[in-house]
Amino acid sequence: MASRGRKRKAEAALAAAAEKREKPAGGQEGGAEGPSVVIEHCTSRVYGRNAAALSQALRLQAPELAVKVNPARPRRGSFEVTLLRADGSSAELWTGLKKGPPRKLKFPEPHVVLEELKKYLS
Repeated sequence: MASRGRKRKAEAALAAAAEKREKPAGGQEGGAEGPSVVIEHCTSRVYGRNAAALSQALRLQAPELAVKVNPARPRRGSFEVTLLRADGSSAELWTGLKKGPPRKLKFPEPHVVLEELKKYLS
């Protein structure tokens, strides 16, 4: 079993690596100018795999949006998708906090989130 210091350092390294991967995908826009989508997920592998699939679908369907995954330390057991508008307001597109068991109910199908996104952007 790893000591507390090692585990936290490993988590910090993973977060830094994820942040580096997200920067090129955001492009030249910056995200502060236009709307962006934030995906917050627990650090479990299953949550990460579902977040990666959802972020890829969002980037393909709405390339003008910046997609950020875990910009801050995520809450335990969370899977939430939020739209951050240019005026500073936010709209929740999906929350899996109260869903489950089974665990698969916590994760949305990409088309469900895209429909919600289109509703808020129209």
